[in-house]
Amino acid sequence: MSGSDKADRRERILEAAVQQGLLDSEAAVLAGFIDLDGVNETVTSLRDAFPDSLRVRHAFAAKANCLVPVLEELRHSGMGCEAASAGELAQALEAGFAPEQIVFDSPAKTRAELVQALSLGIAVNADSFQELSRLDEILAARGSGSRIGLRINPQVGAGSITAMSTATATSKFGVPLEDGDNRQRLIQAYRDRPWLTWVHTHVGSQGCPLELIAQGIAKAVAFAEEVNDHLGRRQVTGIDIGGGLPVNFDSDASTPGFDTYVARLREHAPALFSGEYEIVTEFGRSVLAKNGFTAAYVEYTKTVGGRPIAITHAGAQVATRTVFAPDAWPLRVEAHDPRGRAKSSRPVRQDIAGPCCFAGDLLARDRMLPLLDAGDIVVLPDTGAYYFSTPFHYNSLPEPAVHGARIDDDGRVAFRLLRPAQAVHPVPAPRARPDRASTPGRPERTTTRRKQVQSS
Repeated sequence: MSGSDKADRRERILEAAVQQGLLDSEAAVLAGFIDLDGVNETVTSLRDAFPDSLRVRHAFAAKANCLVPVLEELRHSGMGCEAASAGELAQALEAGFAPEQIVFDSPAKTRAELVQALSLGIAVNADSFQELSRLDEILAARGSGSRIGLRINPQVGAGSITAMSTATATSKFGVPLEDGDNRQRLIQAYRDRPWLTWVHTHVGSQGCPLELIAQGIAKAVAFAEEVNDHLGRRQVTGIDIGGGLPVNFDSDASTPGFDTYVARLREHAPALFSGEYEIVTEFGRSVLAKNGFTAAYVEYTKTVGGRPIAITHAGAQVATRTVFAPDAWPLRVEAHDPRGRAKSSRPVRQDIAGPCCFAGDLLARDRMLPLLDAGDIVVLPDTGAYYFSTPFHYNSLPEPAVHGARIDDDGRVAFRLLRPAQAVHPVPAPRARPDRASTPGRPERTTTRRKQVQSS
């Protein structure tokens, strides 16, 4: 799908959402949307990028969007699921993934979590020598059909966002390959454990160039070959290469593509394409980010210090990284009229603010856009990953609804509720006890209650 097609589909979905009342200036001032057709196209492009001759399982990184109906859609598209916590593991199972379709990664797995995964036959990637020792104890007491691997840190360095770089010299993830006598200890670990048959690595995600990612994966493949050479048998039969394809947040173009990623891997790690290894990938942001957007009404506008400011209902509660680290996580902002149509008036510099009660709650500073008016709608493209499933509950702001959208051949938009809006309900004041007088004028208490997300 071209960039212009994405923009056209986004506007069509937005207009339909307004017409159908999914966005409303009184009742639904903020919502998220996922283009489900676009998701399917992206998954197809991922599968097509790898040769048919290889045995590849593409496991969606649930952290990128752990809403159960979204995971269901990805399962129907043919993906597996990578879970990095007990919560994500539970969501993957609720979404219907079979245990053999799930990979369990976490640097802090508890004994109970490992026992559960191993008893179900879920693939497990250990993160440390200590975790291997814990697995020894568990497997001595019970058998398991799980594929078990060990995460290594290839220590190839950082990208432009240090927090997203997981293969630095001091990363908390995996066993550092180049530290001390770790290489010898790792080979011995495989020698002592015939059930240890996979190697796992993940270099990083946003901000990591493809060259760095390919170099890290190449070191993991070379290590797998080294283990098999030393042991005189093909004990390592699979390599989990992680995910990490960075997303272009500057335009609607989906660059770099999965085909470019695979081409770079061929250059650096040709043995990965020999057919002798099973492969698992763990893409998340690159599957969903560009297939989702956030829409919010402008409630008020004002001019301060000569600069216009639009006060919207989207802020740090849904765009936490963008608000607190705007240089690392900038988002585009689009201006639409109350009907959802793109505004085309002359752009002026203005700030786009959110509803949170602190001065730094800004989605964009000094941004050139058509002048926004009260009642207009701002759209934040590229927010299909992370932005919907990792809310920040500042000011007790409720989580917005998230809708999936499909467009038929006649241009009609059909929506599926992926997460209902979190409702705010008043709690009745307690009745006065017979021996205590009620306090006149006592304010009514309120609390938030999250509705259960329907999985169908």
